[in-house]
Amino acid sequence: MESEEDKKLKGDTKEKIFQIFKDFLTRVAKIDELVAVGGRLLTGFQQGLEFLRRPPINKTSMLIENIIKANETKRLKSYLAAGCINSHDSAENMSKLSTCLLGLRDHLIKVKCLLNELKCLLEDATAAMQTANEHLSPLLDKESVDGLVPQESNGEVGFVLQLFLFVDEMASSHLQEPEVTDYAALMGIIYSMVKQDYVMQDKIVTSLNLKSSSGELESYCLMWSLQPYVNDQIMHLAWKLVP
Repeated sequence: MESEEDKKLKGDTKEKIFQIFKDFLTRVAKIDELVAVGGRLLTGFQQGLEFLRRPPINKTSMLIENIIKANETKRLKSYLAAGCINSHDSAENMSKLSTCLLGLRDHLIKVKCLLNELKCLLEDATAAMQTANEHLSPLLDKESVDGLVPQESNGEVGFVLQLFLFVDEMASSHLQEPEVTDYAALMGIIYSMVKQDYVMQDKIVTSLNLKSSSGELESYCLMWSLQPYVNDQIMHLAWKLVP
């Protein structure tokens, strides 16, 4: 039977972990906001580059040729000679490309900082559980505490397996009485998902250049918005734990 001191320690530990969990989700929400802004910057880069690639007027069409001949002004001649892009639009879109690229690089820096904060919070939760474990062996066994900070060496297959097992276990419990290990495990899994999404974003941004193909840019924008490494069901479970 638990003593009053044990009950108090158990309650204090759960309260501390829950506060860490809320701080953790607050930072995840900030990352979500940054991802949305980054997506708009990526779309802006795509639009700017596609504008510069806009094909010239097709003069093989008899109708177009007649229109050009009927309105062959000096201004139109200059416009056609420049590939149907005036200098102002060209300069404006080059500036847009530069602005979007700088914004995306700044996005990566901000997300990286928040990821470091998430890792620190995850480590704080693990430390709190280890401290409680030293006093309350019935509450937490060592195996439940170890491994909460994701090990990258486990590989993607191990992560996916862990993800599905956890979702199944949490869904079956209906989240009625989550334990401290539930909060910590969710934090560990969410951290892994968000970090993998960041790695994808970093690869996208570093690959952007004036030679990026239309197909590549379209795929980058799609993957950015889909966030393939972030499991919506896991995020839904996490937010349900916060009143």
